[in-house]
Amino acid sequence: MRMQDMEPVKEITNKLDGWLETLINNLPNIAVALVVLIISYFISRLVFRFTLKLTDKRIKQKSISKLVARFTAVIVVLVGLFLALGALNLGKALTGLLTGAGISGLVVGLALQGTLSNTISGIVLAFRKNLRLGDWIETNGYAGEVVDINLNYFVLREADNNTVVIPNKLIIENPFKNYTLTKKMRVSLECGVGYESDLEKVEQVTKDTIAKHYNQKELGKKVEFYYTEFGASSINYLCRFWIEGESGLDRLKAKSNAIINIKKVYNQEGFNIPFPIRTLQVDSPINIQEAERK
Repeated sequence: MRMQDMEPVKEITNKLDGWLETLINNLPNIAVALVVLIISYFISRLVFRFTLKLTDKRIKQKSISKLVARFTAVIVVLVGLFLALGALNLGKALTGLLTGAGISGLVVGLALQGTLSNTISGIVLAFRKNLRLGDWIETNGYAGEVVDINLNYFVLREADNNTVVIPNKLIIENPFKNYTLTKKMRVSLECGVGYESDLEKVEQVTKDTIAKHYNQKELGKKVEFYYTEFGASSINYLCRFWIEGESGLDRLKAKSNAIINIKKVYNQEGFNIPFPIRTLQVDSPINIQEAERK
């Protein structure tokens, strides 16, 4: 065999020898890297379980609590991977990996900007103490009971049993009113009485009727009564009182009950609740006959 034909074989043999020597020299580092990866894997499992138990106590949404637990576990694995690469003296590979991860993260973030925004908002909402499942809230023009908070959207059930799905980021970006945080709410009732009525007596009877059915002293409040205007056919007033309630339905029930009881008392006292009256003017028969002749 000619020497020229043997040169490629020698080059391959030399490379294999070099790789084998490098492998043998790096066996301790490889062993350390493998140990680091195995330890990080088991630590990530422990962190996942611990985080899941911790988040389950504060977050009722299973999907969000599992996401948080997985996220912490992935961080532990990534730290182990970076340590293993460092043990193998692969600094350039580690730098390239970080650079590639940064660029990839930027591209994915721009492509999924809306989805990621909703996901992050869902996690933030899950940790909010002033917003829980079962609360009655009003936000973005809708009012209802909070039935679900997941990674993408927020679900409300309105009083008519319709379901409203709202992106999480809209809940974060816009104000909301939570009726459940307070056990008291004020009810406003508007009505009117006839001009012939004794206004002072109307005020006292109305206050007594409301206080009889809704004890204001127990709530630390009082019934408020104000005459507001001279209407077309009545003198109108505004009555405000407090109830124990947490939802819009409680307010509607209290207002309806107050109207029923006030009407009963007004009937007993002879108070008139007038309705609009219109006077129709009809031309006399003489004017009608003259119009027909023309």
